[in-house]
Amino acid sequence: MPAKITSWKDSSPRESPPPPEGRISNHSWFTDRMKDSYRKNRARLPLYVQRTAEEKMRNHAMAGLSRSEEVMGLMLGGSFVWEGRGFAIVRDVVTTELEASLSRVRFHEEGFEGLFESLDDLDFDYTIVGWYHSHPGIGCFMSETDVRTQDAAFNMPHHSAIVLDPVRRELEAYRLREGKVELRPMGVYWDLHQDPYRG
Repeated sequence: MPAKITSWKDSSPRESPPPPEGRISNHSWFTDRMKDSYRKNRARLPLYVQRTAEEKMRNHAMAGLSRSEEVMGLMLGGSFVWEGRGFAIVRDVVTTELEASLSRVRFHEEGFEGLFESLDDLDFDYTIVGWYHSHPGIGCFMSETDVRTQDAAFNMPHHSAIVLDPVRRELEAYRLREGKVELRPMGVYWDLHQDPYRG
């Protein structure tokens, strides 16, 4: 089965309401500025991350820490519009073999086949809504290399970058707007069959 990826140019945002407010939370790893951003924007968040996708990112960052490596992966979901506002939802993440150290990370060129297989195995139609990576022990920010990556590959309005620091237990989300890095408010949501998110 071929990958079900669609590009921003090929698909308009779908009309759909965001996750219900009663099933949205901030995150225990949010920095103070992310918590503040969440509080101010809770009713109109531009980014929602499903609890299971967030857990995969966090667990991946912790596993990389045990190997003294940064990690990275793609965030998959969809872009939506509701009552005149756009937002993105991250439903899952995928990654593959990485070339990594404590200060840099990239997909290993021999890992792309595995990455494409992971994309093919997804059971929903998706767009790439951004990427995540870790900064073990140095905090959450977008480095010059991160900004270049975001600008080259994740420069659509629905694209975000999530940075996790598994040492400090911090998480921030970003976007590029007119070439400048901005904090992107986000919330974690859970489906009805999941227990409420506790951090």
